[in-house]
Amino acid sequence: MQDRAAPPHCRYFEAGVCRSCTFIETPIDAQLRTKQERCAELLPAVPAAAWLAPVSGGVAGFRNRAKLAVGGVPGAVTLGILDRGGAGVDLTECLIHEPDIQAVIPVLADFVNASGIEPYSVPRRRGELKYVHVTVSPAGELMVRFVVRSEHGLGVIRSRVDWLRELLPQAAVISVNLLPEHKAVLEGEREEPLVGSALAMELGEGLTPVTLYLRPQSFFQTNTRVALALYEQAAAWVDAIEPASLWDLYCGVGGFALFTARSASGTRRDVLGVELSEQAIRSAERSATEAGIPATFLAGDATEFALAADPAELPELVVVNPPRRGIGDTLADWLERSGIQGVIYSSCNPETLAKDLERMQSYAVREARLFDMFPHTGHLEVAVLLERRP
Repeated sequence: MQDRAAPPHCRYFEAGVCRSCTFIETPIDAQLRTKQERCAELLPAVPAAAWLAPVSGGVAGFRNRAKLAVGGVPGAVTLGILDRGGAGVDLTECLIHEPDIQAVIPVLADFVNASGIEPYSVPRRRGELKYVHVTVSPAGELMVRFVVRSEHGLGVIRSRVDWLRELLPQAAVISVNLLPEHKAVLEGEREEPLVGSALAMELGEGLTPVTLYLRPQSFFQTNTRVALALYEQAAAWVDAIEPASLWDLYCGVGGFALFTARSASGTRRDVLGVELSEQAIRSAERSATEAGIPATFLAGDATEFALAADPAELPELVVVNPPRRGIGDTLADWLERSGIQGVIYSSCNPETLAKDLERMQSYAVREARLFDMFPHTGHLEVAVLLERRP
C-alpha cells in the first residue's frame, strides 16, 4: 500500500470520466483534517481531549474489493462504471484497488470477452452480465462473483468455470449472483456457488491472529488495514475496562467479537455476537472454533434480541456496529435505561451516530477515533468509547 503525502495522479479523474474519488487531488493530510473537523462539529459531546490520532487509509492500493459495472458490447466489454447515459467506462487501471485486484481485472475482461456473454444495457433493459465483483484477502486469494440477469448467464459462466480456474488459480471462491430485476442494486438474493464457499481473511499477527471467513454475500470493510486497526482499537478499549461479559450487536462475520473475546490478562470473557445473516453467523462460528475463542453467536435482529433479554443477564459492555441508519431510537433508548456500564459504538455515519448519542445522555464519551476507511471521499468510520456516568 502506498502512503504518500502527495496526491496521486489518476488519469480517469483528470480526464473527467470518473469522479468517484471526489477529493483525490487534495493531499491526504488535508482530507484527514477536514474529516476530523466534521466529526468534531457533528459530535459536540466528544471532548477535544478525547480524540485520538486518526488512522489514515492510505493514498492508493487500499481497497480490497472492486465492484465493476459491465458495459460495452460482446467481445469488447468495459469493466468499471456506467456514465449518466448508461454507457460503460473502463476503469481497468483504477489505482485505489489493491494491486492483486488491479492485476486480475484485465484477465477477467479477457474471460468475459471470450465467453461472448452480452453486457447488460441499462438504457435498453436487455443483455445479461451486469457486474463483476472481486475481493482479495491479505494472502492474495480472490473471491470472484458474476452478477447476471438470468439462468442463461449462469449457464455461460458455469460451463467455463474450469477455464477461469486455470486463468485465476488464486480464486478461492467463484460464484454467480442472479439479479433479474431492473433496479439500481449491486446484487440479487440468489447466489449460486461454483468454486469454494468462503474467502479467508487472515488478520493480525503474532500468537493471536484471527481469520474471518467471507461468504459471497457477507459484509466486510473495504480497507483491510484500517479494519484491523479498528478491531485492535476496540480490543484495547475492552482490555482497559476488563468486562466479564460483552455483546457484539450487528456482529457480521464476528470481527469485533473475536478480537475482543481474548482478555489481555488471560481471564475468561463471555462474548456473544448477534447478526441477522445466518451465513455470517456460520462464518463467525467457524472462525471462533478454529481459533479456540470462547465466543457464542446467534442469528437474529439485534434490537429484538436486546429487548427480549433477561435484565439479570445483561453484559457489562456492548459493541454496536450498525449500518448507516444507526442503531435507531428503540435500541438507543434501551441502552440508555439498561444500566449497562460501557458501549463501543462504531459508525460509518457520524450524523446518525450523533442522533443516537443524543438519546443516550447517561453515557459520557471517554475516547473517540476517526478511521479513514474511504480515502478521497467524504465517507468515514468513527468509533467512540462510552462510559455510564456515575
